[in-house]
This record gives sequence, C-alpha cells and structure tokens, in this order.
Amino acid sequence: MRVALHKLLLAWLLLIAAAAWAQDTVDTTLDSARTQLEQIRKRLGGDVREGKPLGDAELADFRRQLLTLQQRAEAIALEQAPQFDSAQARLAELGPVPAEGSEAGDVAEQRRALKKSSELLDTRMKLARLLALESEQLSDEVGGQRRARFRAELFERTDSVLAPSFWNDLRSGLTRDTARLQQFKQRLSDAIAGSSGARWLALAGMLLAALALRVWLGRWLTELASQRTPPGRVRRSLYAVLQTLLAMLVPGVAAYALALGLSENLADGDPLRPLLASSVGAVCFAAYIAGLGHALLTPRRPSWRLLPLPDSVALGLRWYPTLIGAVTFVGWFMQRLTGGLSLSLAIEVAVNGAYALALGAVLVRTVHRGEQLRRRAMAEADAEQATDDARPTWLTLSLVAVWGILVLALLGIVVGYVALGSFVVRQITWIAVLALSAYLLNLLIDDAATTWLIDDDESLGETRPRPGRALRNQAVVLGSGALRLTIWLLVLVLILAPFGESPADLLQRTDQLREGIAVGELQLKPTALLQSLLVFLLALLALRALKSWLSERFLPTTSLDAGMRSSVTTLLSFLGTVVAIGLGLSAIGLELEKVAWIASALSVGIGFGLQAVVSNFVSGLILLAERPVKVGDWVVLGGPGPGFEGDIRRINVRATEIQMGDRSTVIVPNSEFITKIVRNVTHQNPVGLVQIKLPMPLDCDTAKVSEILRRAFEEHDDVMDTPAPNVQLDGIDKGQLVFNATGFVASPRQSYGVRSALLFRVLQDLREADVPLWQAPGLVLREAPPPEPPPSELPPKQEP
Repeated sequence: MRVALHKLLLAWLLLIAAAAWAQDTVDTTLDSARTQLEQIRKRLGGDVREGKPLGDAELADFRRQLLTLQQRAEAIALEQAPQFDSAQARLAELGPVPAEGSEAGDVAEQRRALKKSSELLDTRMKLARLLALESEQLSDEVGGQRRARFRAELFERTDSVLAPSFWNDLRSGLTRDTARLQQFKQRLSDAIAGSSGARWLALAGMLLAALALRVWLGRWLTELASQRTPPGRVRRSLYAVLQTLLAMLVPGVAAYALALGLSENLADGDPLRPLLASSVGAVCFAAYIAGLGHALLTPRRPSWRLLPLPDSVALGLRWYPTLIGAVTFVGWFMQRLTGGLSLSLAIEVAVNGAYALALGAVLVRTVHRGEQLRRRAMAEADAEQATDDARPTWLTLSLVAVWGILVLALLGIVVGYVALGSFVVRQITWIAVLALSAYLLNLLIDDAATTWLIDDDESLGETRPRPGRALRNQAVVLGSGALRLTIWLLVLVLILAPFGESPADLLQRTDQLREGIAVGELQLKPTALLQSLLVFLLALLALRALKSWLSERFLPTTSLDAGMRSSVTTLLSFLGTVVAIGLGLSAIGLELEKVAWIASALSVGIGFGLQAVVSNFVSGLILLAERPVKVGDWVVLGGPGPGFEGDIRRINVRATEIQMGDRSTVIVPNSEFITKIVRNVTHQNPVGLVQIKLPMPLDCDTAKVSEILRRAFEEHDDVMDTPAPNVQLDGIDKGQLVFNATGFVASPRQSYGVRSALLFRVLQDLREADVPLWQAPGLVLREAPPPEPPPSELPPKQEP
C-alpha cells in the first residue's frame, strides 16, 4: 500500500512538473516572439541599413517571419483557451465566495489557485492575441512597402539603348566586369578539372540511363494511352499530361548531374553553388514549356491533338515551344549570373533588356507565324471547312491585344523602360504557360469524369437514368467542377504572385482560416462548417432511407390507399428536412433558441415579401392533413362553370400537379384548393354516371325503345348492377320524345368510353328493330290566289 502511494505521489509530481515546463515553454515562446517582432519593427522603422535601403528579398523574408509569428501566436491562444475555460468552469462549480471565515481551508486554497491560474491563462491569451494582431499589421505594412517598391522600380527609366550615354556606361565598367567574368571562368574550369574522371563517367552513365528510361517510358505511355486506357477523349488528354511531365526527365537529370559534378570542388560560400542548385529547377521549367507546347500541338499525330488547329499550323509551330523554353532558361541564367557576380548596373540593364527583347521577339514571331499559317490553311480549304475553322471573337481579340502589348513592351525596352518592358514580356509568358497548363488539366478532369464515371444512359437504351446512377453522376459533375475551379483559383494566385503577394504568403494567410470568422457570438470555423454539412447530409440520407422503407415496405402492408401513402411520405419529408436543418445548425454551434429569434426577425420580411409562398406552403400542409383532395383524385377547378379538370399526380410543397386529358400537366398553387371552389369527382363515391338522352319521334313505340335502352345498359360488362340502370321519359322537346337512360360504372374515368359504346349499341338495335329514329317533316300544299293584272291593263275609270 505504501509503495502504491509513493508511486501515485511521484506520478502526480511528474505531471505537475510537465505542466509547469509546458507553461514555461509557452512563456519563453511568447517572449522570443515579442523580441523578434521588435527587431523587425526597428529594422523597418529606419528602412535603411548601412546607408542602403532594404531590398525586396529582405522584405519578403520579414513578411514570412511575421506570418510565422502570427500563426504561432494564434496557435498559443487556441491552446490556452480550453485550459482557461476549464478553470472558469471549476470556479463556477465552487460558487460565489461566502462570508469571511465560513469557507473551508482546502476549498479556499483551491479557489485561490484556480483564480491565479485563470488570470495567468487570461494574460497569456491576451498577449498571444496582441502579438498576432501586431504581426498581422506589421506584415501588411511590409506588403505595402514591397508593392510600393515594385511600382517604383517598374516605372523607373534608364538610358535608351539608342543613346550614347548607355554605351558609355557599359564601356566604362567593361574592364571590371571582364575581370570578374574571367574569375568566374577560372573557378568553373577548376571545378571541372577537380572532379575525377570516374565521377564524370558515373554522371554520364546516369544521363544515359535517364535517356534510355525516357525512350522506354515514351513507348510505354503510348501503349498505355492507346490500349489500356478506356476509349474516348481521356486517351488524348492523359497522353498529353504524361508527355508534358516526361519531357522534364532527361533535361532535369542532365542539369542535376552537371550541378552535382561541379559542386564537389566548390567552397560553401561560393556564389556558383546556389546558381548551379537553382539551375536545375530552371532547366526543368524550360523543359516543361517545351513539353507542354509539343503535347498540345502534337504535330505528328493529328487525331491526338487537343488544340483545334489545322495540321499545317501545328507543323509550322512545332519548334517554337522549344525555342521559347531555351530563351527563357538562357535569359534567367544570365540574369542570375550578373547578380551573383555583382557586375555593373549597365551590364545588368543590358542583360535584362537583351533577355526581354529576345523573348518578346520570339513571342511576337510565334503569334505572327501562327496567324500566317492559319490564314493560309483557311485560304487553301473550301468554304465549308473555312467556316468550321473560324475562331471565337474573344480569342481573336485576345491575340490582337497580346501582339500589341508585346510590340509596345519591346518599344518600351528600346526607349529605356527596361524594367517595365521586361516585366510585361515575362508576365505574358508566365500567363500563357499557366493558362495552357490549366487548359490541359481541365481537359483531363472533364474527360476522366465523362469517360470513366458518368454512364451514358442513352447508349444503354434508357430514357431516364436510375436514381442511384443519377446521384453518382451529379456527384461526379460537382467534383469535377470543384477541381476545375480550384485549378483556376490557383492560376489566379500564381498570376498575382509578382505583384507583391507570393503563393507561400497566400497559403499562410489561408491557414489562418482555421480560427474561423466571428459572426456576433458565433465562431464559424471550417471544421465546424464541414461537420455541419456532414451532419446535414447524413440526416438527409437517413431520411431518404426511411422514406424508401415506408413507401416500399411498410405502407403497402397497411390499409391506406395510394393517396394517403403519398401524403404520409410527403409530410415525413417536410418534417425530416426541418429536423436535418436543425441538426446542421446545432452542429455548427448555433442554438435552436437563436434560430427561433432569427425566424421571428425574418417573419416581418416573410409576411411582406414571401406572403404568397408561405400561403401556398401552409395550404399544402392543410391539403396533406385534411385531405380534401389526394393523389389520384379527379378534380375540376373553377366550380360547376367553365374550368379545367384532371387527375392529381403529386402534391408538392408549393403547388400541385394535375394531369389533363391530353396528357399535359397543369401546375396549380396549393392556395387555389383552399380558397377557391373545387369539385372533387372521386372524393366520396368514386362511381361514375353514364347518361344518354335520346330524342325519338312522337309516334314511336315507347315501350320498345325503353326496352332496347335498358337491355343495352344491362348487357354491358362495365355497367354496375347496383344501382340498376334506369330508363325514363324526360319530356317532349320540339315535337320529339326525350328518353333519359342512366347507369353507373366503377369509375368516372370510364363514363365517356362506356357512353360511346352504349350509343353505338342502341343505334344499332333501333335500326334492327325497325324503329324510326326520326319523323319525316309534313308538307302542306294550298292553291295560290290569281295574280293581279298590271295597271296598264285595268279598264278606264268611268265618270259618274
């Protein structure tokens, strides 16, 4: 027992020591962060170090340090928050401080310890949040300085290459620059000579192995794309992506082997070492440009080409991507070399200008050559093919704008705006590479989703996809859309990188979203949002499974009719959706009381703006509860007068679907069934009335006609025996007897067909019984009076 107590005490002491050590570590971290923050602030305050302004690299390093400090301080504040809440909860359990002397000593001691711990944790949290806020503000200040410096340097003008002063400056530093280039050449020669022959042989063997692997992988990828990939467009896009990546293999291995062979005999501080290390990435990027252009053009395989280009255009432009990649690498290497060797400013300006002029000239030539080849191909083709090859207007305007901007940039370089012209040329190249890369990836995503995941229901002869397949197709379309949107957002971030916000900085800022966004007292965190969405989706899936079980398994075993079963599942859908929304809001941290307050606040707006929608919704609930009409009923809207009639097919939240006799569907708001006159033909008694009014001559045999009518009703299979058919003499109308024969059928929907069949039968039986259906009209003849003579033939009037 004593040994166990000693072990328990030792474990308790170790736990206290670990907690104290952790707290000391937190305090040390906060102190060091505060010291580092003050040092950066002092460096930025003067903006001058040894008479030289802070460079862009130093500002970028300060920004990364500040973002790291901000993340560290926010993490400490988040770590201390649960401990502070726990201490506050324990204090709340102890209750208020009682009167002096009435509290036990151990309880008072625990209360003092908890208060001290709470105050210490609160102080640490406030200090960490203050450090995070100061780091964010100082980081924004650094970003503003970088953007201001970028704009100032971008529009700075130097001497024009056509001015004699430019060449004089270049000539004045030529001796010093030549000496430094000679030293660089000597160090490079020594590095080459210092490496053993065996090492160079091993590196050459590695290069040959990479070349052989490149050839084998090229053949294997062709076989994979043509034989093992599902048929469709995904073959082309997958082959283009793999070929683009494969194009970097041999140049990258060659650059790495050269850098590895030369770096062996270089000192650690030699500027040639970082130049060789970064050259490997530059070579891979140049090879990527060449491989991307070749994969998109595919000059030797027109059927695999992704871009809608004629064969002559693709063949004419096949070497331009390689040329652009080579010029990009050479220009980059020369820029880094002049900066690493600290050559004169004139040399640096000349190298930047030459690089921008060369790259811009190649780009202008590429656009011009492609346009020439396209016009030539359209001229040689017939009129129909020329119409099919017409480009969109936006693409034509974009090419014209790019060509014009490049020409203006080249002119700007010539007249002295080297920084601006170089930036424009490099940025156009960078945007083109990103846009083509995004285009290729989007094609791959879309083709993969279309070919591998989405089933073509029409090819299977199905007019409507199954629910499971439709849900999967929707998920695939949404997933592919999200991936494409992510790619374009990444492209936008990379395009904006040269303007003072690097991708690393944006990623670090994105990481800050883990804390969430404060909306009043509610803290919206990404994890909480995902958890809420997951709870909502799981609730909907459970609701869907319950509805399927009720409608397919349980309700058919009850005595409920089809309309009542539909009403039950619809009401369950309403209630389940409300419950799912409530569970999702609870998972996000929003209490149901707050939801009630929000609903109360929105009730005014709903009353004015959504009055009709709410009225239809409530009417739909009344229809489902009282069931004045139900699914399957035959209703007539508009009262006994003119209106429209049909069968109710579905009662939705807002409206009801009615199928007319011509198979068309009428969407009727639910409020129409509550506030208007509705005739439900099949509400209580679903039997239908068949009525025939037959006019007959006055001299017909009434008994015989009545017997024929009654026998026709009784012998028809669809006419019900109870109530029995009835034939009555309705009256005399326009000199004819009107017989009224009635009978009943099982459904009102049969009335029209049965009435037609009975009319055919009655007319046939009347003819067979020689009963006249009409009476010939009588003709009365009378003698007309003699005509009067004309006035000229009258005898003369005699005088008295």
